[in-house]
Amino acid sequence: MAKIHGGRLLARALKAEGVDTVFTLHGGHIVSILDGLHAEGIRIVDVRHEETAAHAAEAYTRLTGRLGVCAVTAGPGVTNTITGIMNAHMSSTPMLVIAGRHLIRQEQQGGLQEIDHPPLVAPITKWAATAWQTDRLAEYVAVAARHAFSGRGGPVFLDVPLDVQADMVPDDTPLPRGYRPAEPQAADPATVARIVAILASAQRPVVFAGGGIRGDAADALVAVAEALDAPAYVNSGARGAFAHGHPLLGVRARAAAFAGADVVLALGVDWDFRTGYGQAIPAEATVVQVDAEPTRIGWNRPAAVGVVADPGRVLGQLLDEVAAFRHDGDRGWRKEVQEVEAEKLSAAEAAASDDAVPVMPERFGRDVGAFFGTAAIVAVDGGDIVATTAKWLQVSTAGHVLDAGPAGTLGTGPGFALAAKVVHPDSTVGIVFGDGAFGFNGMEYDTFVRHGLAVIGVVGNDGAWSNTKTFHRMFYPDALVATDLGRRPYHAVVTGLGGHGELVTEPGDLVPALERARASGLPALVDVHLAETIRASSNYAT
Repeated sequence: MAKIHGGRLLARALKAEGVDTVFTLHGGHIVSILDGLHAEGIRIVDVRHEETAAHAAEAYTRLTGRLGVCAVTAGPGVTNTITGIMNAHMSSTPMLVIAGRHLIRQEQQGGLQEIDHPPLVAPITKWAATAWQTDRLAEYVAVAARHAFSGRGGPVFLDVPLDVQADMVPDDTPLPRGYRPAEPQAADPATVARIVAILASAQRPVVFAGGGIRGDAADALVAVAEALDAPAYVNSGARGAFAHGHPLLGVRARAAAFAGADVVLALGVDWDFRTGYGQAIPAEATVVQVDAEPTRIGWNRPAAVGVVADPGRVLGQLLDEVAAFRHDGDRGWRKEVQEVEAEKLSAAEAAASDDAVPVMPERFGRDVGAFFGTAAIVAVDGGDIVATTAKWLQVSTAGHVLDAGPAGTLGTGPGFALAAKVVHPDSTVGIVFGDGAFGFNGMEYDTFVRHGLAVIGVVGNDGAWSNTKTFHRMFYPDALVATDLGRRPYHAVVTGLGGHGELVTEPGDLVPALERARASGLPALVDVHLAETIRASSNYAT
């Protein structure tokens, strides 16, 4: 009987799960896995640092809804993924890290890179295990996927000893079937009826969607907000669900909308530092919170109605019911919030018209947002400049603004953009960097060059760690240490790696430089000298 090695059985199980790409960095402890992936026709995309492979796996899941996977070698290969695993954990993103492991027969003998990995990653994964038997490798993949997609979702980890990968099993070893639910959890009819009654009586409703919303729920989200004629706000993975310029979509007046609301429909939302811990919502307002993760319900902000279910499924359940009391754009409350939005936008546009040198952050944000337009996929990687630019982005597809989420991780941009360009090769894929963030994984431009991926990056270069410098200055204004970087020529790094790089110092040169970057057909970086602005507050003081 024909036989295959364990690495190929593992690859077959991944293929059955819908995986068509695995991100990796080569290592001796995963050679059988890599051979199996190659034999099964799964695309292998290799990077320069394992952290990027993990970030790319997370973004793959966010963009496709399928399981994102990276494969790394033992020891430092695994520890280098921990930042990426943590980011997916805090963002509740399903993904699988597959790692090599020392030979079973050399256990406790001090073999090369001998570490017991699962205890290292257990606190930041939904499941972490070692595959001890070759003939059960496909079963291990099924268990991993089941855990990864449970609840809101999250990262899982599987390491495979080198001899388990290399041992042989029959070629007809069966693959598991039917090992996880086909449909996400819905709400019971009585709960749906209760929510509908609350929404029907609302005078000042607000719809707020967060990272728990997946791309396939976007149409229902928009339709429910339209039926309610309710101001709508999005963050994290829900960004892009409303088309740019949609009259209900709010960008700058969320706090004012919360403060005036009598009902807030919160869908997959984290009441954390990004959302003011939910404290802007009046105590007397009714919060209806829907989340697939039970521990998110009532976290920091009490929920009058807490529903443990998939927000997208619940939106679908609500849609037919709320359509019956469509307001057709006549709600004065919505117009009131829009007036606040218009005032804030007017002030931002005035700031964005500044021709000062170096370039002002609002000018940078406006021009970069307009350049990428509505159809691009944009990874945002940084602090202050990302916060500014995000308000100007015009991306109009749910999930196509790829931010780090609640972890606030720097260095996600290259991995996120890598996955985006692999999944959507014909789309414009961009990265907005802070200069600090570029220093983490900027060498992945070599990965873009090697794989022929024309990602367009733009770095806001003010020569400082601006967000934390503001925080430092609040407490120790006379002793600012380790806060400055200097304006380094990051574009020259990209040029040296075989890409297109260009420096911009004048605001009027920014958009032409971005157009030249696009026209080059190469991985590109436009390095923009920004004015360092002194602000009164920092995210750390929220």
